[in-house]
This record gives sequence, C-alpha cells and structure tokens, in this order.
Amino acid sequence: MAKIEEITELLVNEISSFEKSIEQLGKVSDKLHATKVSIDIREIRALLHSHQHEIKAVLDSQKKLYSRYEYLLENAKIYPNWAVIVFIVSLIFGGVSTSYVLITKIFVL
Repeated sequence: MAKIEEITELLVNEISSFEKSIEQLGKVSDKLHATKVSIDIREIRALLHSHQHEIKAVLDSQKKLYSRYEYLLENAKIYPNWAVIVFIVSLIFGGVSTSYVLITKIFVL
C-alpha cells in the first residue's frame, strides 16, 4: 500500500508540474501572438541600391569597351596601304613584263 501511495503522490506531482508548464507555455504563446514583428529593411535597401549603382557603372564601362573594340575591328586593316599599292604595282609590272616577253618571242619566231 505504501508503494501505491508513493506512486500516486509522484504522479500527482508530475501532473501538477505538467499543468504549470502548460500554463507557462500558454502565457508565452499569448505573448508571441500579441507581439508584432517588423522588419527593418533600410540597411538592406541601401546596400542593394549601392550594389545596383556599382553594377550599372561596370555595365557602362563594358559597353564603352565593347563599342571601342567594335570600332577598332571595323576600321582594322590587315595590310597597310603602302604594302597593298606595292603589291598591285608589282602584279601590274609582272603582267606587263610577261606579256612583253611573250609578244617579243612570238614576233622573233
């Protein structure tokens, strides 16, 4: 009988402490539901704004660089003008001299 009384006393104590814990949990839950949480995004907004300006500056510099390369490629020449003129003149001279040699051989024969 003594053991049953001890067990019942322990159960009563555990149940009463459980009920107290439930009451405390209910109070904390009410406080949490009553608390309004507001998020301050001013710092994040400022950070994003500065990051956006940095990205825009980088993009502008890349566009300038791209347009400069595009201009250079459009105006790029593989050979200088004087080399092209010398080549054309040498072709004309070679053609004229070859035709002269052929014509003189035909008339000599």
